[in-house]
This record gives sequence, structure tokens and C-alpha cells, in this order.
Amino acid sequence: MDKKTTLEMIAAISNANGTSGFEDEVVAAIRPYAEGLGEITEDRMRNLYIRRKENNGKRPVVQLDAHSDEVGFMVQAICPNGTLRIIQIGGWVNHNIPAHKVLVRNRFGEYIPGLTASKPPHFMTEQERKAPLEMKDITVDVGAVSKEEAVEKFGIRIGEPVVPDVTFTYSETTDLMVGKSFDCRLGCAAILKTMHTLAGQELNVDIVGACAAQEEVGVRGATVTAQVIKPDIAIVFEGCPADDTCVESYMVQTAIKRGPMLRHIDSRMITNPRYQRYALDLAEKLGIPVQDSVRSAGSTNGATIHLTEKAVPVIVIGVPVRYAHTHYGISAYADFDNAVKLACEILKRLDEEQIMSF
Repeated sequence: MDKKTTLEMIAAISNANGTSGFEDEVVAAIRPYAEGLGEITEDRMRNLYIRRKENNGKRPVVQLDAHSDEVGFMVQAICPNGTLRIIQIGGWVNHNIPAHKVLVRNRFGEYIPGLTASKPPHFMTEQERKAPLEMKDITVDVGAVSKEEAVEKFGIRIGEPVVPDVTFTYSETTDLMVGKSFDCRLGCAAILKTMHTLAGQELNVDIVGACAAQEEVGVRGATVTAQVIKPDIAIVFEGCPADDTCVESYMVQTAIKRGPMLRHIDSRMITNPRYQRYALDLAEKLGIPVQDSVRSAGSTNGATIHLTEKAVPVIVIGVPVRYAHTHYGISAYADFDNAVKLACEILKRLDEEQIMSF
């Protein structure tokens, strides 16, 4: 898969709308790029499985994981003036939400453009200006003037998903990608590119790619995929929050354009130290740029995968994303490419003896 095709794939998957529980469109965007890799199946949670056609069922199983959902919102109520009250799906900071374009799915499956809105400063009291912004103060405005119009003309009802209205772009000059849902559509794309890169090669492991639903609301999809796949070892791809614009220079551990990031720990997993060191040493040996970090917060699907059945060694290969869990993200294509390169080199070398040593 060349760079042009890879960028087209990333764009298609990033642009697909799919907040947690509503991943159907994302799965549909992934499927064409999985064709030819092997058996493709889907469960009722919208977890997507790609079983490599070279698998023989007699070798250790590697799970390649990423999550397909994105942070977004759900319509909670329709106000008499036609604006929409919403709740968060996934983790947002309230003050990042207003003044952005969003898409509201209506009862017919169409996406209605709208704006996230809060009270203009002209009408705020001094106390309101100083108070923290709460979700009850944020609405979505689609231009309706009454509840009846929102329901009857726009076709909006409660329970419908709301997602950022953002289109993927790439600059050849800077090698930077800008778009929504890089956490973790970049991971889904990394699974596909890894499997395409290794297609037809003889390996000592079987590989199953899994694009898991509902990570942003508690690693729910991966709890299922890990039980289905029963991996002996796993690689989790993640679009991980970059810290290079928000911490002191000596604390920067996840910068764009410095390679993928491998975490030693986060709030829900201590990375298997033997597997982690193996991956970091291999990257150094091969000249693949990587970063490692110690995270005190956040988590990934590794949280549930590493606790499955017999205990599963897991590493997380993260592509740094500036401003994750907002409407926009910025990532470097080179970081994505090096994440795939590292995963491929690990998979080429894994065998039963190596896995047991972890």
C-alpha cells in the first residue's frame, strides 16, 4: 500500500461518523481496505475482525487492536426554541465544546449541520462570565425556531448521535494531517496497513486485526474482541494525546514528528516490561524513531486485553495526536508510518519461544 493510497484510507476512515455505539459508518469505511487480507467478520456490537488468510490455527495468535469509535455527543432533549440539549459521549473538556460545527444525525439517517453554542457574552452577567461552563449551558443549534420544526422539518429526535463536522486534510509541505477522530482512526488505519505490508509473508504467528467499538466509554468492544480472539500477545494501536504544546520541555514524552510513543504505564495497565523493552530495543536497533512515556492518566484497550484469560502481554504503539478529544487533531504522517514499521518488524520476529519469554 503506497503513501497515496494510505492517505486516502486514513481520510475515508477519519471522515466517517461514528461516536461510541454508532460505529456502523466507520466499519463500512474500513471494509473496502480490508478486502483481500482474509476473513472479515462483524459482531452485533459492530466490532470488526480481520483474520489473516495465511493463518493456520497452529501458531500463537497476535491481536492487532484499535478502536473505531470517536468522542461525540447524543441529543438529550429538544428545547422549545428548537435548540438541542446534548450529553457527552466520551471525555470532553466543556470549554472546548462551543463554537464549532457539528453534524446531527436525524431519524432518516441524514446529517444535519449545526453549531455548538453557549450564551453570547453580551447577555452574560458578571457572575456567569466567571463561572465554569457546564454542559447544561451548551446547546446545538441547527437553525430551527421551535421544537416542532426541529422534529418535523429537520427530523431530529432524542437519542441521535452528534459528531464534529471536520474534513481530513494533508499537507505535503509539512507532512501533517489534520482531521477529526484520529483517536483512534489512525489506529484502525495502522492495522490495515500493517496487514497489507505483511500480506503473503511467512510468519511464525497468526494475526487477527480487531477494530473495537465503544472504547471511549469504557473499553467495551475490546472486552468482547479479546474473548473472541483469545490472543497470546497483542499490539494496541492508539491515537495518543501529544504533550509537546502543553508541558515543560523536560516533561515532553509524546511529541509529533518524533516517532510513535510506547507507554510504560497508564491509569489501567502496567505494560509488560519485558515486551516493552523488547520493542524499544528493536526500534533502536533498526533506527526506527520512538518515544516512551510514563502516563499517570488515560488508558487504552490494553486495559482489558491484558487481563484476558491467561494474561496477555500487550504493548501500545501510539501515534501522537495534538488536541485529542477535541473537534480537531494534528498528527504527522511519519509518526503513523513508523508505528506501522515497528509493528511489522515485531511481527516478523515473534514466535512461540519469544512470546513465552515475556
